[in-house]
Amino acid sequence: MNSATTRLVLVLASFVAGLVLCFTVVLLITGHGIGPITSAQAAIGGPFHLVDQNGKTVTNDDFKGHPFLVFFGFTNCPEICPTTLFDISEVLNKLGPDADKVNALFVTVDPERDTPEKLKDYLSSFNPHLIGLGGDPAALAAVAKAYRVYYKKVPQDGGSYTMDHTAIVYLMDKQGSFVAPFNLKRRPEDAAADLRRYF
Repeated sequence: MNSATTRLVLVLASFVAGLVLCFTVVLLITGHGIGPITSAQAAIGGPFHLVDQNGKTVTNDDFKGHPFLVFFGFTNCPEICPTTLFDISEVLNKLGPDADKVNALFVTVDPERDTPEKLKDYLSSFNPHLIGLGGDPAALAAVAKAYRVYYKKVPQDGGSYTMDHTAIVYLMDKQGSFVAPFNLKRRPEDAAADLRRYF
């Protein structure tokens, strides 16, 4: 085998290896992998004790029996949070009376500012089925860790701050087990039809 042929074989082998690696990563990210994604699914979510926008203590058991969506954010969020909550509201609107068969949770990552009263006022602009959850920083940190959510306080000029955070909507089944990230980048009626599959 001459050097040109050897070089061609090496290039082709590298190309094939790159394709396999790329395909594997895509499968893992989209949730179509078999082995690793199953253990990752089992590791997302878990027990929690938080306080809703009415000041009532709630736990993960309160939401069992119905599928639910979970989104982490904060009321001072300039764009991502209100947009996401609007999109979730549109899906709940398309469900009509079936919206009673699903829960949608907005968990704050800013317990310092997001009191139950603040959450209640903020959520009044969205579908009434949305439930705001807060609590003490330790409880919220535990929930964020269980859902593999990143969040961090970012100081701003004037002594204020904003929050960096993961912006994924989690779909959980009736048992509280993670199904997949819930895709809101589609028509609300299509997302609603998808959600109905888990009733």
